[in-house]
Amino acid sequence: MRRLLSSFSQHRLLGGALVLALTQAGASVAGLVRDNMLNRTFPGLGTVDVYIASFRPSDLLFQITIMSGISTVLLPMLARHLAKDEKSEASELLSSVLGLGSILFGCLALLLAFLFPMIAPQFVGFQGDQLALYITFGRLALLTNFLFVSGNALGQYLNVRKRYWIYGITPILYTVGTILGTFFLTKDYGALGPMLGTLSGGVVYVLLRLIGAVYAGYRPSVRMWHPDIATMGWLMLPRMLALAALQLQLLLFDSVASHLPAGSVTLNSNARNFESFVVGVIGIALAQSAFAHLSESAAANDRHRFSLYMQKGVFWVLALTIPASIILYFSSPVAAWLVHLTRVEALFGSMLLWYAIAVPFESLNHLYLRAFYSLHRTATPAIFSVLNGAVAITTAWTLTPSLGIIAIPIGFLAGQGISFVGLAVMLPGAVRGIRN
Repeated sequence: MRRLLSSFSQHRLLGGALVLALTQAGASVAGLVRDNMLNRTFPGLGTVDVYIASFRPSDLLFQITIMSGISTVLLPMLARHLAKDEKSEASELLSSVLGLGSILFGCLALLLAFLFPMIAPQFVGFQGDQLALYITFGRLALLTNFLFVSGNALGQYLNVRKRYWIYGITPILYTVGTILGTFFLTKDYGALGPMLGTLSGGVVYVLLRLIGAVYAGYRPSVRMWHPDIATMGWLMLPRMLALAALQLQLLLFDSVASHLPAGSVTLNSNARNFESFVVGVIGIALAQSAFAHLSESAAANDRHRFSLYMQKGVFWVLALTIPASIILYFSSPVAAWLVHLTRVEALFGSMLLWYAIAVPFESLNHLYLRAFYSLHRTATPAIFSVLNGAVAITTAWTLTPSLGIIAIPIGFLAGQGISFVGLAVMLPGAVRGIRN
Protein backbone atom coordinates (compact mmCIF):
# COMPACT_ATOMS: atom_id res chain seq x y z
CA MET A 1 0.00 0.00 0.00
CA ARG A 2 2.88 2.35 0.83
CA ARG A 3 4.45 1.64 -2.57
CA LEU A 4 1.11 2.23 -4.31
CA LEU A 5 0.57 5.54 -2.55
CA SER A 6 4.14 6.66 -3.25
CA SER A 7 3.52 6.24 -6.99
CA PHE A 8 0.96 9.04 -6.71
CA SER A 9 3.40 11.49 -5.13
CA GLN A 10 3.50 14.78 -7.06
CA HIS A 11 7.18 14.07 -7.73
CA ARG A 12 6.25 11.04 -9.89
CA LEU A 13 4.66 10.95 -13.35
CA LEU A 14 1.19 9.71 -12.36
CA GLY A 15 1.16 11.65 -9.09
CA GLY A 16 2.14 14.88 -10.77
CA ALA A 17 -0.40 14.25 -13.51
CA LEU A 18 -3.10 13.60 -10.91
CA VAL A 19 -2.39 16.88 -9.12
CA LEU A 20 -2.39 18.77 -12.40
CA ALA A 21 -5.56 16.98 -13.51
CA LEU A 22 -7.36 17.94 -10.31
CA THR A 23 -6.28 21.56 -10.48
CA GLN A 24 -6.98 21.73 -14.22
CA ALA A 25 -10.44 20.34 -13.53
CA GLY A 26 -10.89 23.06 -10.94
CA ALA A 27 -9.76 25.70 -13.42
CA SER A 28 -12.13 24.33 -16.06
CA VAL A 29 -15.06 24.31 -13.64
CA ALA A 30 -14.22 27.89 -12.71
CA GLY A 31 -14.15 28.65 -16.44
CA LEU A 32 -17.63 27.17 -16.88
CA VAL A 33 -18.93 29.28 -14.01
CA ARG A 34 -17.30 32.33 -15.61
CA ASP A 35 -18.88 31.57 -19.01
CA ASN A 36 -22.30 30.98 -17.44
CA MET A 37 -22.11 34.22 -15.49
CA LEU A 38 -20.94 36.24 -18.49
CA ASN A 39 -23.69 34.80 -20.71
CA ARG A 40 -26.33 35.48 -18.05
CA THR A 41 -25.08 38.98 -17.23
CA PHE A 42 -24.88 40.01 -20.89
CA PRO A 43 -27.63 37.85 -22.51
CA GLY A 44 -27.32 39.46 -25.94
CA LEU A 45 -23.80 37.95 -26.05
CA GLY A 46 -22.45 40.96 -27.96
CA THR A 47 -20.40 42.13 -24.96
CA VAL A 48 -19.20 38.58 -24.32
CA ASP A 49 -18.09 38.35 -27.96
CA VAL A 50 -16.02 41.50 -27.44
CA TYR A 51 -14.55 40.28 -24.14
CA ILE A 52 -13.38 36.99 -25.67
CA ALA A 53 -12.05 38.49 -28.91
CA SER A 54 -10.23 41.35 -27.18
CA PHE A 55 -7.57 39.04 -25.76
CA ARG A 56 -6.42 37.66 -29.13
CA PRO A 57 -4.10 40.51 -30.26
CA SER A 58 -2.48 40.72 -26.83
CA ASP A 59 -2.16 36.93 -26.65
CA LEU A 60 -0.54 36.92 -30.10
CA LEU A 61 2.11 39.40 -28.95
CA PHE A 62 2.63 37.62 -25.62
CA GLN A 63 2.92 34.14 -27.10
CA ILE A 64 5.40 35.20 -29.78
CA THR A 65 7.70 37.33 -27.64
CA ILE A 66 7.51 35.62 -24.24
CA MET A 67 5.92 32.18 -24.21
CA SER A 68 7.98 31.02 -27.20
CA GLY A 69 10.96 30.97 -24.84
CA ILE A 70 9.35 30.35 -21.46
CA SER A 71 7.15 27.41 -22.46
CA THR A 72 9.77 25.47 -24.43
CA VAL A 73 13.32 26.35 -23.46
CA LEU A 74 13.31 27.70 -19.92
CA LEU A 75 12.22 24.53 -18.11
CA PRO A 76 14.86 22.22 -19.69
CA MET A 77 17.56 24.81 -18.92
CA LEU A 78 16.42 25.13 -15.32
CA ALA A 79 16.33 21.33 -15.11
CA ARG A 80 19.91 21.13 -16.38
CA HIS A 81 21.19 23.57 -13.74
CA LEU A 82 19.27 21.88 -10.94
CA ALA A 83 20.46 18.42 -12.08
CA LYS A 84 24.01 19.71 -11.50
CA ASP A 85 22.96 21.20 -8.15
CA GLU A 86 23.53 24.70 -9.53
CA LYS A 87 20.68 26.29 -7.61
CA SER A 88 22.10 29.81 -7.72
CA GLU A 89 22.52 29.59 -11.51
CA ALA A 90 18.89 28.51 -11.86
CA SER A 91 17.75 31.48 -9.75
CA GLU A 92 19.91 33.91 -11.72
CA LEU A 93 18.57 32.59 -15.02
CA LEU A 94 14.97 32.94 -13.85
CA SER A 95 15.58 36.50 -12.56
CA SER A 96 17.13 37.47 -15.89
CA VAL A 97 14.15 36.08 -17.81
CA LEU A 98 11.77 37.98 -15.52
CA GLY A 99 13.64 41.27 -15.95
CA LEU A 100 14.34 41.14 -19.67
CA GLY A 101 10.96 39.64 -20.53
CA SER A 102 9.05 42.33 -18.61
CA ILE A 103 10.94 45.16 -20.32
CA LEU A 104 10.58 43.63 -23.78
CA PHE A 105 6.88 42.89 -23.53
CA GLY A 106 6.16 46.16 -21.71
CA CYS A 107 7.65 48.27 -24.51
CA LEU A 108 5.87 46.32 -27.25
CA ALA A 109 2.58 46.41 -25.32
CA LEU A 110 2.75 50.20 -25.01
CA LEU A 111 3.31 50.48 -28.75
CA LEU A 112 0.39 48.16 -29.54
CA ALA A 113 -1.87 50.02 -27.10
CA PHE A 114 -1.09 53.27 -28.93
CA LEU A 115 -1.76 51.76 -32.36
CA PHE A 116 -4.78 49.68 -31.34
CA PRO A 117 -7.52 52.12 -32.45
CA MET A 118 -6.01 52.15 -35.95
CA ILE A 119 -5.54 48.39 -36.36
CA ALA A 120 -8.50 47.00 -34.40
CA PRO A 121 -10.93 47.13 -37.37
CA GLN A 122 -8.59 44.79 -39.24
CA PHE A 123 -8.98 42.10 -36.56
CA VAL A 124 -12.76 41.92 -36.14
CA GLY A 125 -16.02 42.80 -37.81
CA PHE A 126 -17.37 44.78 -34.83
CA GLN A 127 -18.84 48.24 -35.46
CA GLY A 128 -19.73 51.34 -33.41
CA ASP A 129 -19.95 50.86 -29.64
CA GLN A 130 -18.81 47.24 -29.94
CA LEU A 131 -15.63 48.32 -31.68
CA ALA A 132 -14.97 51.05 -29.09
CA LEU A 133 -15.41 48.53 -26.28
CA TYR A 134 -13.13 46.09 -28.12
CA ILE A 135 -10.37 48.72 -28.20
CA THR A 136 -10.72 49.43 -24.47
CA PHE A 137 -10.74 45.74 -23.59
CA GLY A 138 -7.80 45.05 -25.91
CA ARG A 139 -5.65 47.62 -24.08
CA LEU A 140 -6.56 46.17 -20.68
CA ALA A 141 -5.76 42.68 -21.97
CA LEU A 142 -2.21 43.91 -22.69
CA LEU A 143 -1.87 44.81 -19.02
CA THR A 144 -3.09 41.36 -18.01
CA ASN A 145 -0.52 39.67 -20.22
CA PHE A 146 2.20 41.92 -18.80
CA LEU A 147 1.47 40.31 -15.43
CA PHE A 148 1.65 36.90 -17.09
CA VAL A 149 5.26 37.49 -18.13
CA SER A 150 6.33 36.99 -14.52
CA GLY A 151 3.57 34.52 -13.69
CA ASN A 152 4.43 32.07 -16.46
CA ALA A 153 8.20 32.26 -15.91
CA LEU A 154 7.72 31.54 -12.21
CA GLY A 155 5.39 28.70 -13.20
CA GLN A 156 8.21 26.95 -15.08
CA TYR A 157 10.34 27.03 -11.94
CA LEU A 158 7.48 25.56 -9.92
CA ASN A 159 7.09 22.90 -12.59
CA VAL A 160 10.72 21.84 -12.68
CA ARG A 161 10.71 21.68 -8.87
CA LYS A 162 7.52 19.58 -9.16
CA ARG A 163 5.47 21.98 -7.04
CA TYR A 164 2.32 21.19 -8.97
CA TRP A 165 -0.26 22.26 -6.39
CA ILE A 166 0.59 25.95 -6.36
CA TYR A 167 1.22 25.81 -10.12
CA GLY A 168 -2.26 24.40 -10.71
CA ILE A 169 -4.27 26.40 -8.17
CA THR A 170 -3.22 29.84 -9.41
CA PRO A 171 -5.13 29.63 -12.75
CA ILE A 172 -8.27 28.84 -10.74
CA LEU A 173 -7.85 31.99 -8.69
CA TYR A 174 -7.21 34.01 -11.85
CA THR A 175 -10.57 32.89 -13.27
CA VAL A 176 -12.27 33.51 -9.92
CA GLY A 177 -11.15 37.12 -10.32
CA THR A 178 -13.22 37.40 -13.51
CA ILE A 179 -16.21 35.76 -11.81
CA LEU A 180 -16.07 38.14 -8.84
CA GLY A 181 -15.58 41.12 -11.14
CA THR A 182 -18.63 40.15 -13.17
CA PHE A 183 -20.75 39.61 -10.08
CA PHE A 184 -19.69 42.58 -7.94
CA LEU A 185 -18.33 45.23 -10.34
CA THR A 186 -20.68 45.10 -13.33
CA LYS A 187 -23.38 47.03 -11.46
CA ASP A 188 -21.05 50.01 -10.98
CA TYR A 189 -18.70 49.71 -13.96
CA GLY A 190 -20.92 48.09 -16.57
CA ALA A 191 -19.12 46.04 -19.23
CA LEU A 192 -15.74 46.87 -17.60
CA GLY A 193 -16.64 44.81 -14.52
CA PRO A 194 -15.41 41.43 -15.84
CA MET A 195 -12.18 42.91 -17.20
CA LEU A 196 -11.36 44.66 -13.92
CA GLY A 197 -11.91 41.36 -12.14
CA THR A 198 -9.61 39.65 -14.64
CA LEU A 199 -6.84 42.15 -13.86
CA SER A 200 -7.27 41.56 -10.13
CA GLY A 201 -7.04 37.81 -10.68
CA GLY A 202 -3.82 38.36 -12.63
CA VAL A 203 -2.23 40.16 -9.68
CA VAL A 204 -3.13 37.29 -7.33
CA TYR A 205 -1.81 34.78 -9.90
CA VAL A 206 1.65 36.41 -9.97
CA LEU A 207 1.98 37.01 -6.23
CA LEU A 208 1.11 33.44 -5.25
CA ARG A 209 3.48 31.94 -7.84
CA LEU A 210 6.27 34.20 -6.59
CA ILE A 211 5.69 33.07 -3.01
CA GLY A 212 5.60 29.42 -4.13
CA ALA A 213 8.80 29.75 -6.15
CA VAL A 214 10.67 31.39 -3.26
CA TYR A 215 9.48 28.61 -0.96
CA ALA A 216 10.75 26.04 -3.51
CA GLY A 217 14.23 27.55 -3.53
CA TYR A 218 14.17 30.50 -5.93
CA ARG A 219 16.24 33.48 -4.78
CA PRO A 220 15.07 36.66 -6.58
CA SER A 221 17.55 39.27 -7.79
CA VAL A 222 17.48 42.22 -10.19
CA ARG A 223 19.04 41.00 -13.43
CA MET A 224 18.61 41.65 -17.13
CA TRP A 225 20.97 39.08 -18.61
CA HIS A 226 22.30 35.55 -18.20
CA PRO A 227 24.56 33.62 -20.63
CA ASP A 228 21.78 31.06 -21.20
CA ILE A 229 19.47 33.75 -22.62
CA ALA A 230 21.50 33.87 -25.84
CA THR A 231 20.93 30.13 -26.29
CA MET A 232 17.25 30.58 -25.42
CA GLY A 233 17.00 33.23 -28.12
CA TRP A 234 18.18 30.85 -30.83
CA LEU A 235 16.11 27.93 -29.61
CA MET A 236 12.92 29.96 -29.29
CA LEU A 237 12.96 31.24 -32.89
CA PRO A 238 11.14 28.21 -34.35
CA ARG A 239 8.69 28.25 -31.44
CA MET A 240 7.91 31.90 -32.16
CA LEU A 241 6.73 30.84 -35.60
CA ALA A 242 4.67 28.00 -34.13
CA LEU A 243 2.94 30.14 -31.53
CA ALA A 244 2.34 32.86 -34.09
CA ALA A 245 0.51 30.30 -36.22
CA LEU A 246 -1.57 29.14 -33.24
CA GLN A 247 -2.54 32.63 -32.14
CA LEU A 248 -3.29 33.73 -35.70
CA GLN A 249 -5.54 30.69 -35.95
CA LEU A 250 -7.49 31.80 -32.86
CA LEU A 251 -7.57 35.41 -34.01
CA LEU A 252 -8.83 34.48 -37.47
CA PHE A 253 -11.38 32.07 -36.01
CA ASP A 254 -12.77 35.00 -34.00
CA SER A 255 -12.58 37.22 -37.08
CA VAL A 256 -14.66 34.70 -39.06
CA ALA A 257 -17.16 34.33 -36.21
CA SER A 258 -17.42 38.12 -35.67
CA HIS A 259 -18.79 38.48 -39.22
CA LEU A 260 -21.51 35.89 -38.46
CA PRO A 261 -24.64 36.56 -36.35
CA ALA A 262 -24.12 38.02 -32.86
CA GLY A 263 -23.06 35.43 -30.33
CA SER A 264 -21.03 33.33 -32.79
CA VAL A 265 -17.71 34.17 -31.10
CA THR A 266 -19.17 33.19 -27.74
CA LEU A 267 -20.73 29.99 -29.09
CA ASN A 268 -17.46 28.79 -30.59
CA SER A 269 -15.43 29.81 -27.54
CA ASN A 270 -17.77 28.01 -25.13
CA ALA A 271 -17.77 24.80 -27.21
CA ARG A 272 -13.99 24.95 -27.44
CA ASN A 273 -13.78 25.47 -23.67
CA PHE A 274 -15.52 22.13 -23.07
CA GLU A 275 -13.02 20.44 -25.39
CA SER A 276 -10.24 22.24 -23.52
CA PHE A 277 -11.66 20.96 -20.25
CA VAL A 278 -11.01 17.35 -21.28
CA VAL A 279 -7.68 18.14 -22.91
CA GLY A 280 -6.56 20.08 -19.85
CA VAL A 281 -7.61 17.50 -17.27
CA ILE A 282 -6.08 14.59 -19.20
CA GLY A 283 -3.80 15.63 -22.06
CA ILE A 284 -2.11 18.72 -20.65
CA ALA A 285 -1.90 17.28 -17.14
CA LEU A 286 -0.12 14.15 -18.38
CA ALA A 287 2.07 16.10 -20.80
CA GLN A 288 3.07 18.71 -18.24
CA SER A 289 3.86 16.06 -15.63
CA ALA A 290 5.89 14.11 -18.20
CA PHE A 291 7.77 17.25 -19.34
CA ALA A 292 9.95 17.48 -16.24
CA HIS A 293 10.70 13.73 -16.36
CA LEU A 294 11.45 13.81 -20.08
CA SER A 295 13.75 16.82 -19.60
CA GLU A 296 15.60 15.07 -16.77
CA SER A 297 15.97 11.91 -18.88
CA ALA A 298 17.29 13.91 -21.83
CA ALA A 299 19.72 15.82 -19.59
CA ALA A 300 21.00 12.49 -18.23
CA ASN A 301 21.24 11.02 -21.77
CA ASP A 302 18.99 8.15 -20.69
CA ARG A 303 17.21 7.07 -23.88
CA HIS A 304 15.55 4.05 -22.26
CA ARG A 305 13.95 6.10 -19.48
CA PHE A 306 12.90 8.78 -22.00
CA SER A 307 11.16 6.19 -24.20
CA LEU A 308 9.51 4.60 -21.18
CA TYR A 309 7.95 7.89 -20.11
CA MET A 310 6.70 8.49 -23.65
CA GLN A 311 5.12 5.03 -23.87
CA LYS A 312 3.38 5.51 -20.54
CA GLY A 313 2.19 8.95 -21.56
CA VAL A 314 0.73 7.81 -24.90
CA PHE A 315 -1.00 4.84 -23.28
CA TRP A 316 -2.68 6.92 -20.59
CA VAL A 317 -3.66 9.69 -22.99
CA LEU A 318 -5.45 7.28 -25.32
CA ALA A 319 -6.95 5.19 -22.52
CA LEU A 320 -8.51 8.26 -20.93
CA THR A 321 -9.31 10.66 -23.77
CA ILE A 322 -11.19 8.29 -26.08
CA PRO A 323 -13.96 7.43 -23.58
CA ALA A 324 -13.93 11.03 -22.33
CA SER A 325 -14.56 12.29 -25.87
CA ILE A 326 -17.59 10.01 -26.22
CA ILE A 327 -18.96 11.18 -22.88
CA LEU A 328 -18.35 14.82 -23.85
CA TYR A 329 -20.44 14.56 -27.00
CA PHE A 330 -23.38 12.79 -25.37
CA SER A 331 -23.29 15.37 -22.57
CA SER A 332 -23.82 18.28 -24.98
CA PRO A 333 -27.34 19.13 -23.67
CA VAL A 334 -25.93 19.40 -20.15
CA ALA A 335 -22.97 21.40 -21.45
CA ALA A 336 -25.30 23.88 -23.20
CA TRP A 337 -27.31 24.24 -19.99
CA LEU A 338 -24.17 24.84 -17.91
CA VAL A 339 -23.18 27.88 -19.98
CA HIS A 340 -26.74 29.18 -20.45
CA LEU A 341 -26.93 28.33 -24.17
CA THR A 342 -29.92 25.95 -24.24
CA ARG A 343 -31.68 28.16 -26.81
CA VAL A 344 -29.02 27.14 -29.37
CA GLU A 345 -28.52 23.60 -28.04
CA ALA A 346 -28.69 21.83 -31.43
CA LEU A 347 -26.04 24.02 -33.03
CA PHE A 348 -23.90 23.88 -29.89
CA GLY A 349 -24.11 20.05 -29.90
CA SER A 350 -23.03 19.86 -33.54
CA MET A 351 -19.99 21.98 -32.80
CA LEU A 352 -19.18 19.91 -29.72
CA LEU A 353 -19.17 16.71 -31.82
CA TRP A 354 -16.23 17.91 -33.93
CA TYR A 355 -14.39 19.30 -30.93
CA ALA A 356 -14.88 15.98 -29.08
CA ILE A 357 -13.27 14.06 -31.96
CA ALA A 358 -10.29 16.42 -31.72
CA VAL A 359 -9.66 15.70 -28.01
CA PRO A 360 -7.31 12.67 -28.38
CA PHE A 361 -5.37 14.34 -31.19
CA GLU A 362 -4.78 17.59 -29.32
CA SER A 363 -3.92 15.72 -26.10
CA LEU A 364 -1.29 13.62 -27.88
CA ASN A 365 0.08 16.74 -29.55
CA HIS A 366 0.73 18.30 -26.15
CA LEU A 367 2.73 15.24 -25.12
CA TYR A 368 4.71 15.00 -28.35
CA LEU A 369 5.49 18.72 -28.39
CA ARG A 370 6.98 18.53 -24.91
CA ALA A 371 8.99 15.48 -25.89
CA PHE A 372 10.66 17.52 -28.64
CA TYR A 373 11.18 20.51 -26.34
CA SER A 374 12.86 18.37 -23.70
CA LEU A 375 15.37 17.38 -26.40
CA HIS A 376 15.87 21.06 -27.33
CA ARG A 377 14.37 20.27 -30.74
CA THR A 378 12.14 23.25 -31.51
CA ALA A 379 12.24 23.34 -35.32
CA THR A 380 10.16 20.21 -35.98
CA PRO A 381 7.32 21.21 -33.62
CA ALA A 382 7.33 24.66 -35.20
CA ILE A 383 6.91 23.25 -38.70
CA PHE A 384 3.95 21.11 -37.73
CA SER A 385 2.38 23.83 -35.58
CA VAL A 386 2.46 26.16 -38.57
CA LEU A 387 1.00 23.40 -40.73
CA ASN A 388 -1.67 22.84 -38.08
CA GLY A 389 -2.66 26.50 -38.15
CA ALA A 390 -2.58 26.74 -41.94
CA VAL A 391 -4.79 23.68 -42.40
CA ALA A 392 -7.22 24.80 -39.68
CA ILE A 393 -7.58 28.33 -41.01
CA THR A 394 -7.84 27.28 -44.65
CA THR A 395 -10.45 24.62 -43.88
CA ALA A 396 -12.56 26.94 -41.72
CA TRP A 397 -12.35 29.82 -44.20
CA THR A 398 -13.28 27.57 -47.13
CA LEU A 399 -16.22 25.85 -45.43
CA THR A 400 -17.75 28.82 -43.61
CA PRO A 401 -19.87 30.06 -46.56
CA SER A 402 -21.61 26.67 -46.78
CA LEU A 403 -21.48 25.39 -43.18
CA GLY A 404 -21.41 28.57 -41.11
CA ILE A 405 -19.96 28.39 -37.59
CA ILE A 406 -19.61 24.56 -37.81
CA ALA A 407 -16.65 25.10 -40.16
CA ILE A 408 -14.48 26.34 -37.29
CA PRO A 409 -14.39 23.10 -35.21
CA ILE A 410 -13.99 21.08 -38.41
CA GLY A 411 -10.96 23.18 -39.31
CA PHE A 412 -9.62 22.80 -35.77
CA LEU A 413 -9.88 19.00 -36.00
CA ALA A 414 -8.16 18.90 -39.40
CA GLY A 415 -5.23 20.93 -38.09
CA GLN A 416 -4.77 18.84 -34.95
CA GLY A 417 -4.86 15.60 -36.96
CA ILE A 418 -2.18 16.75 -39.41
CA SER A 419 0.06 17.93 -36.58
CA PHE A 420 -0.22 14.66 -34.66
CA VAL A 421 0.70 12.50 -37.64
CA GLY A 422 3.77 14.59 -38.40
CA LEU A 423 5.06 14.71 -34.81
CA ALA A 424 4.52 10.98 -34.25
CA VAL A 425 6.46 10.12 -37.42
CA MET A 426 9.41 12.42 -36.61
CA LEU A 427 9.92 11.76 -32.87
CA PRO A 428 11.68 8.33 -33.12
CA GLY A 429 14.46 9.90 -35.18
CA ALA A 430 14.93 12.65 -32.59
CA VAL A 431 15.04 10.14 -29.72
CA ARG A 432 17.84 8.19 -31.45
CA GLY A 433 19.99 11.28 -30.97
CA ILE A 434 20.07 10.73 -27.18
CA ARG A 435 23.46 9.33 -26.20
CA ASN A 436 23.07 6.41 -23.80
